[in-house]
Amino acid sequence: MKTSNIPKLVRASAAYDLVLTAPFATPWTFAIAHGNLSALNQALGGTPLPAFGTLHVLFACMMGCIVLMWSWLRLRDPQPQFATYDGAGRFMFSSCFAWALANGGPPLLWLFIVPEVAWGVAQWYAVPPLSRMGRGYASATFDRCQQR
Repeated sequence: MKTSNIPKLVRASAAYDLVLTAPFATPWTFAIAHGNLSALNQALGGTPLPAFGTLHVLFACMMGCIVLMWSWLRLRDPQPQFATYDGAGRFMFSSCFAWALANGGPPLLWLFIVPEVAWGVAQWYAVPPLSRMGRGYASATFDRCQQR
């Protein structure tokens, strides 16, 4: 992938995250999302999702808030190095989804794990290997700051 296209990829993944994660940001929107996800899981052949307690909702909303902030940062400043960080984060999320699936998780999880892996691969491999190790983009960012 051309280096000039990496910011577009970073923005696209950020927009995807923003749309997907916004319902997880508040207890009120999460309640609606939980109901919709439960219905979708049933449509996929699973059982209704279990009710969430206060602590579960708290952690879901904290995750939603953090991902929203990370998405907003990437939308506003789509630095190529963010593709590396986001790709690594998506691989971590994917491993959590895989663990849940291996332990009897609902079929609904496939709708999350497939895009996570795809975005992770797309972003990780968009960045040249030496740049992933912190070389190329650090000096490019420094040069860009010096020009201002």
